[in-house]
Amino acid sequence: MVVVKPIVPDVAAIATAITGVTAFAVAQGLTYPLISLVMERRGVPPTISGLNSGAYAMGLAVATFAVGGLTHVIRGDYLIVLSLIGCACCLATFASFDPLWLWFVARFALGFFASIIFVLSEAWLNTACPNRLRGRVSGIYGMGLCGGFAAGPLAITFFGTNDGLAFASLSGYVTLVAFVTFVLGRYASTRPQRGATGELLKVFRKAPLLIIMVSTFAFADVTAISTMPIYFVRIGHSATFAAVSVTALALPTAIVQPAIGWLLDRTSRLAVATCSCFIAGVSYMAIPFMPSELGILSAFGLMGAANFALYTCALTMLGDRFSGGALVAGSAAFTLAYASGCAAGSSITAGAMELIAPVAGPIAAGIILLAFTCVMIVNAICEAQRRHLAARLSSK
Repeated sequence: MVVVKPIVPDVAAIATAITGVTAFAVAQGLTYPLISLVMERRGVPPTISGLNSGAYAMGLAVATFAVGGLTHVIRGDYLIVLSLIGCACCLATFASFDPLWLWFVARFALGFFASIIFVLSEAWLNTACPNRLRGRVSGIYGMGLCGGFAAGPLAITFFGTNDGLAFASLSGYVTLVAFVTFVLGRYASTRPQRGATGELLKVFRKAPLLIIMVSTFAFADVTAISTMPIYFVRIGHSATFAAVSVTALALPTAIVQPAIGWLLDRTSRLAVATCSCFIAGVSYMAIPFMPSELGILSAFGLMGAANFALYTCALTMLGDRFSGGALVAGSAAFTLAYASGCAAGSSITAGAMELIAPVAGPIAAGIILLAFTCVMIVNAICEAQRRHLAARLSSK
């Protein structure tokens, strides 16, 4: 089937995708720091806390292999709504039960449902969006994600960490948004396409740089929202500061993404990604040397804005290269890459903090970002040389 890309945006579809994923971002923005802080208060070692984050990443990974088949059984927009309801049930589990093993199960399930939401929302977003607006729409999508991450930790400020009220309030909110998403979806003229059989592994072969870009973003992102709150507590800051730091991370990130999207529609997308990765890496490395809380939050916010720009770049470039059912496979490949980056980030940085020193957490994330900056620069040089050689051969 030939997929015709839209000339005008399907506004209802774009609004539905952004509404659904923003709601989950609110819940995730709460669960990552809150679960880490609750486990720290209960005396759970950082390694176990990191493994709990890894359970979420495992759920993300498992769902990527199931989502294509599920789209042949249930319509994509309905799957998004059902997954939001599943997320609400997971949040209710955190609010109602204390056993650590059950939190691992709920964290895995939360990752599974999140994966379906992200894969289908991103595929739907690119399906509903014309090429000329892809960067800006991706920027607005990124703003919704980051705004949700920023709003989530505010629940900790209001409800604290000593009971399940924060989890329960978010569960009710996500349930409400599931209903709103269902209503909005009825006005959309497009739908998420069914997943293309056998396309998932092809994406890894066709777009390896995009896959590594998402993994690098995930490594630094999960370090910021899971490991860094523990880092701040370990070096003497309060639990409130640790929670607020995630909001300080996400707010500037949300504000900047539409501007990143505008740049992506006007300039070289690879150049935007390279500069963003470099800024994020340098900012991470600078955090341990900041003398004041304001300086730490400023560097943390700059890092978040630059790091999330990597994902905005990758999402825009994905829509350029794939269409139709291949977009579902591409989005699933992104989720799998994100899951691997999350698992590596939470485990490596938490382990480094425990085995070496707290400062090893942000330093490790900074090194990974700067290493990928070098990879993108080398790739750009090689591409330029190939184009130059091809031009010389064609002129002979």
